[in-house]
Amino acid sequence: MVKRDGGPEIPRPGEGKRGEAGYFGYLLRQAGGAYRLRMERALADLEVTPPQFTALTMIAAYPGLSSADVARLAVLTPQTVSVIIANLERAGSVRRRPHPVHGRILTLEITDNGQTLLARCRERVLVLEKQLAAGLTAEEEAVIRRWLAAVAAEGGEPD
Repeated sequence: MVKRDGGPEIPRPGEGKRGEAGYFGYLLRQAGGAYRLRMERALADLEVTPPQFTALTMIAAYPGLSSADVARLAVLTPQTVSVIIANLERAGSVRRRPHPVHGRILTLEITDNGQTLLARCRERVLVLEKQLAAGLTAEEEAVIRRWLAAVAAEGGEPD
């Protein structure tokens, strides 16, 4: 516990309601925040944010996405993705092309520059992924991955 000036003792991550006694949702949020901070630090000198990494990953994995598609896949607002894509485009990492059928839709593609940047980012993120899985058996990791995917699938994404 950490004592604040004249205030209550605040549990550290992993203690009290911030530990095993906490609500699942809070623990997921706390873990996600800690992981995001690690990603921010790992990618900072590349001038890539975690949401930009996610967008680059999705654009590379699923060619022809629109910004709206990226927003759904990355679980971000369309406005946030609009800023992310504009910054990635300005950096030369992605480009927009007219959709072959729907004239008002622009599709996204990762550039060679973006592929190189994404590869550098992936190297760093894979180190974080290995740290997350450290101490887990392959079976334990598989159970956690299935559980997290199921939680996301049950999240009520519209069809």
